[in-house]
Amino acid sequence: MATGALPRQVRFAVYRNMVQCDAAPSEKLVLKVAETKEELEACFQLLHDAYVKVGFMKPDPSGLRVTIYHALPTTTTLLAKYDGRVVGTLSLIRDSALGFPMQKIFNIKKIRLAGGNIAEISALAVHARFQALGGVILFPLIKTMYEYATRLFDTRHLVIAVNPRHIGFYESILFFRRLKKNAVKNYDFVNGAPAVGAHLDLQEALEVFKKNYEKKEPTKNLYRYFVELIMPNIVWPDKRFFTTNDPVMTPELLDYFFNQKTQLFANLSNHEKALLHTIYDLPAYRAVLPAFSPEKESTSDRRRRRHKRFSIRCPGKLVIRESGKSHRIEIVECWSSGFKARSKSVLQVGDQVDGHIELGPDDRCSLSLRVLRKSSSDSNTFVFEIEESDVNWRKFVSALSKAETHSDLENATRYLSRYME
Repeated sequence: MATGALPRQVRFAVYRNMVQCDAAPSEKLVLKVAETKEELEACFQLLHDAYVKVGFMKPDPSGLRVTIYHALPTTTTLLAKYDGRVVGTLSLIRDSALGFPMQKIFNIKKIRLAGGNIAEISALAVHARFQALGGVILFPLIKTMYEYATRLFDTRHLVIAVNPRHIGFYESILFFRRLKKNAVKNYDFVNGAPAVGAHLDLQEALEVFKKNYEKKEPTKNLYRYFVELIMPNIVWPDKRFFTTNDPVMTPELLDYFFNQKTQLFANLSNHEKALLHTIYDLPAYRAVLPAFSPEKESTSDRRRRRHKRFSIRCPGKLVIRESGKSHRIEIVECWSSGFKARSKSVLQVGDQVDGHIELGPDDRCSLSLRVLRKSSSDSNTFVFEIEESDVNWRKFVSALSKAETHSDLENATRYLSRYME
């Protein structure tokens, strides 16, 4: 009997039993963040050819599949190389002022209310040569995505919009849940093809994976594969500080992909152009960003321009001055005069506290703080006002504000060693 005729749960169990994952792939396989012009172009070419082949886009003169989301510092493109050639790619698009592609047709309000950062899995493609070889590229790429999302990208929720013929893989193997029962018949982002939206809460995924895979043989045990296995093929970004974004788009790369190879910047709305200037507000970017009409800029866009914030994941300890009690926190967003942090302890608005923050594996700072308010979106997150900061914090935030890319941040902060040791 064909699997399509089986009851849903039985069919999904059959799919899970068909899983084949290699704990020790060939040394020729390398998985990493795409960061050079050559790597990015190879990813966009692979994506273009794959999308054209299945009708998700019309052939583009550039031979590339590039979207506005690829221009954002909150988007990371991952790649798989085999013997030096890019053979797989996917992008993680974290929430930003531009949102996600899929939120235009799917309601994700309930996901937002649950708290935690959201990232959309997008732009997935595997070279035709490897598609017939099971998950030899796909599973390592998904493992890299899972580890990147949980370890570096500070992501709780993954969302995805896929063609109905592929949703079974995400539901049965990865335990995504549909956002709505029926598919959207016409999704403009993929040339009007139908799409199904789905969601995975990574906080719940560990137990679900453990329950369904832990007792399976090693080649079928995706719990061990995703959570416990250390795969030397994965090359992680070298990070001095606990930042969560790994931007790679220099002014030169933005100009090449969005002005020269394509006309994507020129075709944006005034609001989208204004947002790009808000996101890339350093002088080096102005010459390559599309011009916009300031008089049409919204109040919220002007506010973002004035109050730049940075996504980080810095652990720390607070000591309440009045009581002497200490609490652990994790800073998730910062700016020059304050930060937003998660705390499992209940903090009182108005409390004056001393903060000891880990900015990176070898960098620390001390701050005098006041609990300003609870976050409106998460009861376990608080906003702090910095009453007094040390030189380490000031130089850290200054470096964040002046860095263009992940590499630039590393270079811009090398001189901090003599101040922060």
